Amino acid sequence: MQIATPNSSEGLVVFAEHQTAGRGQRGNRWESAAAKGLWFLNPGATRDRDKPFPAAHRLGVRKLFHRRLENEFSLKTTIKLPNDVQIDRRKVAGVLVEMRAHEKAPHSAIVGIGINVNQALEDFPQELQSRAISLAIALGRQVDRQNFAIDLLRDLDHSYRERFG
Repeated sequence: MQIATPNSSEGLVVFAEHQTAGRGQRGNRWESAAAKGLWFLNPGATRDRDKPFPAAHRLGVRKLFHRRLENEFSLKTTIKLPNDVQIDRRKVAGVLVEMRAHEKAPHSAIVGIGINVNQALEDFPQELQSRAISLAIALGRQVDRQNFAIDLLRDLDHSYRERFG
């Protein structure tokens, strides 16, 4: 399935309710219980050759998510380089940016974001239960995924426009 081309709109975001082959950096697996988290791609971001994109955007997304969790939910988070946001040293979110170079067109990037929102501990595989956390576990309550996604995307759009104009 082709989801983006070098000419795709930068505002396009593709959400998934479930992943069967989610992945992170270095090919690590990303577990995603159906209808429990937020997993989305922005497949059409483009940059001119001389402008650094992936590292800057990844850092911006992590910092933005970090601020949103602290401001909206009063959760103490940390950023674990290169891709992760953690609560109590357990991964709650990850950002992966993959660059595609094009010879006669601006470079493009696929930005993937995964957020553990409403998983219970048992939704994570046994081997990840000590290293993964969701917002619901940290807060002791469920989070409205739709409203959280809308607010986060507004923040991301604003941050992207400020950074890359």
